[in-house]
Amino acid sequence: MARFRWPMAFAILLLAGLAGSGCSVLPGSGAAVAELPPLRLANGVVTLDDVPALAPSPELTALTEPMRAFVARYAPRTLAPRQRLNSLHEAIKGPGMLAVGYDPFADGDAETVFDSGAANCLSYAHLFVALAREAGLNASYQWLEVRPQWTRLGERVAVSLHVNVLVKVSAGEQYMVDIDPLQPRDIAASRKLGDRDARALQHNNLAMAALAGAEPEVAWANAIRALQLSPDLPELWVNLAAVYRHAEQFSAAENALFQALKIDSGERSAMNNLVVLYSQLGREGEREFWVERVNRHRDLNPYYHAWLGDKAGEEEDWTTALDHYRQALKLEPKNSRLLYSTGIIHFRLAQYDAAERLVERAIATATLRPDILDYQVQLAAVRRRQLADTH
Repeated sequence: MARFRWPMAFAILLLAGLAGSGCSVLPGSGAAVAELPPLRLANGVVTLDDVPALAPSPELTALTEPMRAFVARYAPRTLAPRQRLNSLHEAIKGPGMLAVGYDPFADGDAETVFDSGAANCLSYAHLFVALAREAGLNASYQWLEVRPQWTRLGERVAVSLHVNVLVKVSAGEQYMVDIDPLQPRDIAASRKLGDRDARALQHNNLAMAALAGAEPEVAWANAIRALQLSPDLPELWVNLAAVYRHAEQFSAAENALFQALKIDSGERSAMNNLVVLYSQLGREGEREFWVERVNRHRDLNPYYHAWLGDKAGEEEDWTTALDHYRQALKLEPKNSRLLYSTGIIHFRLAQYDAAERLVERAIATATLRPDILDYQVQLAAVRRRQLADTH
């Protein structure tokens, strides 16, 4: 029996094109940051004037002489751009060279990662952007939105975000570079980030770490600094709301969540946090309103139905899995990964004609070259099984 698998990611992945996630930007977001109330704590008040001292902005991609020497040795400009990219990536991750390893808690700038040999996705992006630009490569930050996962009750959604590096080596040829690559099927959307956005995300990470470490004044200052840099990232407003809620400034938390929704009316974390906030305050009518909004948004999300299909597939209930994936395709009929997955479910049900048609459509709509190659392998396997069963 042919073995079917989900398409795997690569540490360096050829990117032919990936749909960006659009959100309606609110022009007044920057002004809203300037009007934010101070943080009120038992031991005093923290104001906007305190932010520079509490949350200084580091130069994340600054180079040292050893870093420049590393680039000169492993990615000299005498090499073609693609060779430079591959050689640099191998030198950074390869054993016996820099050997940078993944550590989800290893935050820091490019120099810190270079010296320590440990990085999370964001700090690795700082390092690679810095070294790639020194090598003369067109490197920028990229934000990937991870396909959401729900609890079995479907009432809470965990939204994951992931940062990697986009390197353009020629017209029409660009690559994603990642220390901990996602499977392509788990990428819901992507968008290019500027260096200011990357600094904002660094401050956001520092804010959440400080909040977990019972340093609310440092958390608030870093959350504010993140928004000063990138006021139109709704996720930053959601995290600022968490700081305000921790300080029991519930009105400020509520306003921050509504600001996130003004920027992106579909921001799932903001809606979920409003449910939590109104539950905490006993405002049951408003809580019920946002529970309904969350559920309605969930039901219109193709990935929710795909998630239900995956759960049915884990139980080998392929008929139910097919029903869920058909609903997902109704909501997003040109999604190559949904097409491919639905085709594989048809294969599991021995519906070979339908499986062939859907995998062919997946190939026609896919944009990532590794996906296309993987789908072609699976299509050949479908055809072989179909041929074997008709003889």
